Amino acid sequence: MPIKIPDQLPAHEVLVREGVSVMDERTALRQDIRPLQIGLLNLMPNKIRTETQFARLIGATPLQVELTLVRIGNHKAKNTPEDHLISFYQTWEEVKDRKFDGFIVTGAPIELLPFEDVTYWDELRRIFEWTTTHVHSSFFICWGAMAAAWHFHRVPKYTLDKKAFGVFRHRNNAPASPYLAGFSDDFAIPVSRWTEVRRTDIPAGSGLNLLMESDVTGPCLLAEATGNRLYMFNHIEYDSMSLKEEYDRDVAAGTEIAVPHEYYPDNDPARQPLNRWRSHAHLLFGNWINQVYQTTPYELEDVGGDLSPTTT
Repeated sequence: MPIKIPDQLPAHEVLVREGVSVMDERTALRQDIRPLQIGLLNLMPNKIRTETQFARLIGATPLQVELTLVRIGNHKAKNTPEDHLISFYQTWEEVKDRKFDGFIVTGAPIELLPFEDVTYWDELRRIFEWTTTHVHSSFFICWGAMAAAWHFHRVPKYTLDKKAFGVFRHRNNAPASPYLAGFSDDFAIPVSRWTEVRRTDIPAGSGLNLLMESDVTGPCLLAEATGNRLYMFNHIEYDSMSLKEEYDRDVAAGTEIAVPHEYYPDNDPARQPLNRWRSHAHLLFGNWINQVYQTTPYELEDVGGDLSPTTT
């Protein structure tokens, strides 16, 4: 089944061009099924790029999904046109009375700030708490994952001496997890961050299960049965050129930055980068959507009730 997004959303044309099945309103209404309701709280500065990346992965699953784009209400976006936000986004205050089968919170380029110094931290804390009663399964990404791990479990983040930047091999710690069904024993994932969380800080008895990690960049994916939560500390959703654009931007700005690790062939920035994580990105999101579908209540209003958590 395809993903349902507004016809005029920039991601619509990109996904159709890539062969992702996109559904219009009239076709969706003809199907006698309840589409999964997925919310995307987009904290990234380039919202159009980010919404396309996530819609691409969600739209490749075999279920009908309706994507709702959400933004922080008291934060002024600097890199996205206001008319785009007005046309396609709702503030969290506008959707907080709704229930969602799944809810994604993206990363944000503010990781060097203490959480409490982020201008919208109070609203984000309220959103985290809201997910416990209004969302069946939450998926936190990069800084969003660090912020959620701090909020729910007081897992600290640490500033790195140099940016973890590139494509790194990761280990499959839990082949029996439904989220890792079909995963290789090891695989490549893009990393782009100045901070990290550490395995030793994952609280014993917290219910946090370390599914993926790297010997170089540390924990990558945690699963938690309570709230059916996933914490992804890296950018598995990135498209082929995301790291290149970050690297070119920093070089142009005169920022000291290393060539992204194992991203370009022969580590040569003059060559076209290779995408070695695309299949596992689709697999992870497909597994997540499948788990949401298998476990969410049929009646959306029953989300947040006394349901058995997903096995992690």
